[in-house]
Amino acid sequence: MNFSHDLFRENIHRVTRRQMFGQTAGGIGVAALASLMQQSGASAATEGDKTPRGLPGLPHHAPKAKRVVVFWQGGGPSHLDLFDDKPVIREMAGKDIPDTVRGSTRLSTMSSGYGKWPCVPAIKPHKNYGKAGTRMSEMLPNIGALADDLCLVRSMHTEAVNHAPGVTFFMTGAQVPGRPSMGAWLSYGLGSETDNLPTFVVMTSSDKGKTCGQLFFDYYWGSGFLPSRFQGVKFRNSGDLVPYLANPPGVTGEARRALLDDIASMNAQHLADYGDPEIDTRIAQYEMAFRMQSSVPDLVDFSGETKSTIERYGPDALVKGSYANNCLIARRLLERGVRFVQLMHAGWDQHGNLFTQLEENCKDTDAPSAALVQDLKDRGLLDDTLVVWGGEFGRTPFGQGDPASPKGRDHFGKAYSWWLAGGGIKPGTVYGATDDFAWNIVENPVHVHDMQATMLHCCGIDHTRLTFRYQGRQYRLTDVHGEVVEGILA
Repeated sequence: MNFSHDLFRENIHRVTRRQMFGQTAGGIGVAALASLMQQSGASAATEGDKTPRGLPGLPHHAPKAKRVVVFWQGGGPSHLDLFDDKPVIREMAGKDIPDTVRGSTRLSTMSSGYGKWPCVPAIKPHKNYGKAGTRMSEMLPNIGALADDLCLVRSMHTEAVNHAPGVTFFMTGAQVPGRPSMGAWLSYGLGSETDNLPTFVVMTSSDKGKTCGQLFFDYYWGSGFLPSRFQGVKFRNSGDLVPYLANPPGVTGEARRALLDDIASMNAQHLADYGDPEIDTRIAQYEMAFRMQSSVPDLVDFSGETKSTIERYGPDALVKGSYANNCLIARRLLERGVRFVQLMHAGWDQHGNLFTQLEENCKDTDAPSAALVQDLKDRGLLDDTLVVWGGEFGRTPFGQGDPASPKGRDHFGKAYSWWLAGGGIKPGTVYGATDDFAWNIVENPVHVHDMQATMLHCCGIDHTRLTFRYQGRQYRLTDVHGEVVEGILA
């Protein structure tokens, strides 16, 4: 049976996916497995084109970015303290933000009932960085030093007011869990550029004091209703980077290869009988795990890194599970062909410790973030790598706690800041602006869906055309929203 791409996608959902995969020439996964099984012994893991190459017709246009790294700063970094300093707030320190500014903004239940809204200015001075004179906090000297490579967006906004819905909104396009994450969409649409490592890798870390308390849920990198082979692979921050890769005592590589061949043969028969695409996923994941037995140890062998490179990432560069170590691993993943790397760092939820913890978290993340960008630039990879730094929202310009002596800031989605660099992004620019209180956007608003659409555009994807039919309708990352932000593109 021969199907065009569009007809195939339509028919595959008129019957069950299991029926379609099972009835079409013995199952699509069987055809892929057959070429694999024709090879013998260990050669099955090293020869032939086994790398998933994505959907026909993608990319939709020439991509500027071949790979993406997301520096996810979990908890909500304060835009006012880091990227959007306001002289008026300094002048009005301790006085209430006017009602005419606040309007009917939706706030979290922690502060929505406040009677006082005391202005709290940036806790540390800001300065001009780079030839463009981009103003950022002195707490970010290394990121600031890259100002001429960055595009600072000061006009992000979101409807989310709590952490999990906010993270889920950016990662999946909806505040309720269950949809595919951005990395899964890219894996599904564009496929992989490496045989020996996953297409989509996630690493997590936290501030040293574990002050944030926010959890990173698996659905932040899940595949939702896409086949599970597209979900992110989480590297652990303690113990083995990836569990169960090593052969058990007494089991040789040849024995493991023979065992996998036998399992693959049984899975192939099972796939032919039932047509369940998750069996195809199981086949692919067994093979990937076998190849990762050699690729993962090499990935974390830092003996070839120069002393200056290690020092660039900061004192924690070789501390397993630290943000700095994850950034160093991320660079090695990207240069080995991994398409999407998601670094998630908790520690920015400063409700009551703003004046102590914000600076500490900047110290943990500033140098490693900048080091990865500079490393990519030095290796000629930044031009086709999209780098994104941001969190689920910002923090309130008013203080939280005792209005006479506030100690923190609450969640704030009405306006906040992100920065981007690399693949397709206009360097040395500032996009968007907020009012004198960093409260309302007054120029070039950028919604979460707009940012998603723009990131996909940089990767060569029209966000309206990368869809998947589920429960009777076509879904996409941006739902039914989103416009590409042309003003931040090179």
